[in-house]
Amino acid sequence: MVATAATSSFFPVTPSPDSSDSKKKRLGNGSINLGGIKSKTSSGNLQVKANAQAPPKINGTKVVTPLAEVFKNEDGVSFHPPRTFINQLPDWSMLLAAITTVFLAAEKQWMMLDWKPKRPDMLIDPFGIGKIVQDGLVFRQNFSIRSYEIGADQTASIETVMNHLQETALNHVGSAGLLVDGFGSTPEMCKKNLIWVVTRMQVVVDRYPTWGNVVQVDTWVSASGKNCMRRDWLVRDSKTGEVLTRASSIWVMMNKVTRRLSKMPEEVRGEIEPYFMNSEPVVAEDGRKLVKLDDSSAEFVQKGLTPRWSDLDVNQHVNNVKYIGWILESAPLPILETHELSSMTLEYRKECGRDSVLQSLTAVSDNGTDEIECQHLLRLEGGSEVMRGRTQWRPKNAKISGNVGQIPADTA
Repeated sequence: MVATAATSSFFPVTPSPDSSDSKKKRLGNGSINLGGIKSKTSSGNLQVKANAQAPPKINGTKVVTPLAEVFKNEDGVSFHPPRTFINQLPDWSMLLAAITTVFLAAEKQWMMLDWKPKRPDMLIDPFGIGKIVQDGLVFRQNFSIRSYEIGADQTASIETVMNHLQETALNHVGSAGLLVDGFGSTPEMCKKNLIWVVTRMQVVVDRYPTWGNVVQVDTWVSASGKNCMRRDWLVRDSKTGEVLTRASSIWVMMNKVTRRLSKMPEEVRGEIEPYFMNSEPVVAEDGRKLVKLDDSSAEFVQKGLTPRWSDLDVNQHVNNVKYIGWILESAPLPILETHELSSMTLEYRKECGRDSVLQSLTAVSDNGTDEIECQHLLRLEGGSEVMRGRTQWRPKNAKISGNVGQIPADTA
């Protein structure tokens, strides 16, 4: 009753033709008001006149609104439906759909801005967006190990680990506002057609993550001599803090037009020097000279290696990670089946493009222990060296002493 009274104040309801008051009146006598329609009886027939305006026209065509719909009673007499609260309501479906869309979009944006893990083992950084830590000198990013990143051992491959290192390096430069063009090129480097190229890299893997693990990668840069830059990485289990991988690399500049190495201009040094940390390499330098293999000293040779289009980076040369896969092409299968790569030292001598044809050479050194050391050489078919390398292998499932490392403090 209360609802009816409230709605009637906004939507007046007139009695219908079948109401009790209309039943008391005889159709042959007098006139009846049917919601603005006057009826008169004449000779037992019901004539209806509508006190309404003519239907509107659009382009000469009459438009009939829902309220103008005509019904017929049992005697075949036409009449308009009664005006009620229900049939005067507008169509809310489109408005409700628009409101729902707006709320869903707002909820999605809110989740991205204020996302919190529901379980402690969930990925802290669900969208892979890194952040700057430790006084703006260290870049940190999390990665979840995907199913397509693991190998036959059900652990992440060395290529996966190296791709994570490369990704954090580029994102570090981008977060600092220095990424303009190419792989890590600063504004001044772009003006001078300079790009970064890696010349030496050392990697130590204590344990490979498995499918579903979340790894936390920290990276920072330091000065190395007058014309070089050193970049270090520390990879840890995001849940336990266990150190999984340590890596250190040396980078120099190359002119992307002449493809020759270049000194570091003072303008470029001024851009990157504020981001340098004064710290020691996270991996102790292996000063042993890398052996140059040839056809007589190599025990295993794999020929006819060619890069695919997907192996090229934005600087139009083969991605550094691809070289690692090539040197392992000539590694003997029994070593791959029984051992896992524990460390490697690489020296990049020459770049190769999409038309290059390469050969991979490997020699195995037996030191009388369970661990195996291999020497590698990657060369063009013409004989030019592309990369030298040394890898060390440990038996699979070997116990590795725990080593929970820390980011080196800036001693500047």
